[in-house]
Amino acid sequence: MSSNKSWTSAFGRACGVLLQAIVNGLALTRISPNVLTFVGLIINTGAAILFGFANEHNYVRMFLYAALVIIGAGIFDMVDGRVARQTDQVTIFGAFFDSVIDRYSDVVLFFGLLVFYVVLAAFVMVTSLMVSYTRARAEALIGQCKVGFMERPERIVLIILGALFNRWGAMAPVLWVLAVLSTITVIHRISYTYQMTKHLAPVKDTKPLALKKQPAESTPELQSAPTAPRV
Repeated sequence: MSSNKSWTSAFGRACGVLLQAIVNGLALTRISPNVLTFVGLIINTGAAILFGFANEHNYVRMFLYAALVIIGAGIFDMVDGRVARQTDQVTIFGAFFDSVIDRYSDVVLFFGLLVFYVVLAAFVMVTSLMVSYTRARAEALIGQCKVGFMERPERIVLIILGALFNRWGAMAPVLWVLAVLSTITVIHRISYTYQMTKHLAPVKDTKPLALKKQPAESTPELQSAPTAPRV
């Protein structure tokens, strides 16, 4: 048991050293972290195209190529934040941009899978977006909502595994796992947000800020117009 632990620890350290070397090289170029984020999206689009060109004759090879491309895109996803911190380019917009591009990367991969798994891939795409949306909406209300298991890293790892082992029909079960666990995560976040907000005072005014600043004026035509009948 200890030998397995030491082996995995050594492997993790080696990956960390390699990743840091990549970060150091990119930091020397002073490249914008937002560019790295966008490059990751472009690479994931290439993986989606490979999924889309798969058919009954070449799907094993195409899914394998797509898995390798997604791994390459994942490197950019891991280094953009590190490069931002190392080069002192951390910005609020950068965090926002990274989150938006991550959603596009998720969607484009599932669009590629739609060719083979139409209904299932579409459902997984919707539930994956809802996982992100429920967290974003909840955190606008309660500050933090990280409950649930099926975050983006888990989704990407499962898609890579499904693509790598699709020779044995792994992708369909992977999509089912994504569908079920993503739905459970959404329900968990809804329940958590309810528990965190049920003791709060009700919101009395939900008008957008822009509307609140406008003076309440009405035109003479509106003042003199008779009340419209309800239909």
